[in-house]
Amino acid sequence: MSSLCSDAELQELMEALQADDGRELEQADRLIASYPEDARLHFLRGSILAGIGRPIEALPALRRAVELAPDFAIARFQLGFFELTSGEAASALSTWGPLALLPEGHYLRKFVGGLTHLIRDEFAESIEQLREGIALNNENPALNRDMQLLIDQAAELLSGQSRPAEDREAASATSFLLNQFAGRGDAG
Repeated sequence: MSSLCSDAELQELMEALQADDGRELEQADRLIASYPEDARLHFLRGSILAGIGRPIEALPALRRAVELAPDFAIARFQLGFFELTSGEAASALSTWGPLALLPEGHYLRKFVGGLTHLIRDEFAESIEQLREGIALNNENPALNRDMQLLIDQAAELLSGQSRPAEDREAASATSFLLNQFAGRGDAG
């Protein structure tokens, strides 16, 4: 038995995801039972769970995908993004570490750079890197939409930073931005 599901089986799961008919998690679980070493299936399962608001279950699925395939760049990025939006910035940075080895012009490397600047409340630098990543990303439109939301929020905060401190919320701007994604899972 092969350790990877067939292209036809993977395509069927992708079609179920597009249809959003509620069968996708059941289908992913069935395929994982048959192909427990297929990182793509664990990644998709984690994405499904995050998308339906079950983050506690999504995290181990995303971690398993990265354990099985450490070079699976989008899975590594999504795991780090999930960790970041869960308030675990240090874990996210650690997870993303190997993505720094991607070519300079790779969109995930730019997104990681932008999110790293965001963690440090360096909004102008974050916006620049995220925009560069969007311009390079032709593979994942949903991820571009999420990064654009972060750009929009960062731009609003950047333009409002000149207000007196007492007018700003006590939480950091980064926390505010990342809370916009808590429990979502659209990226991916």
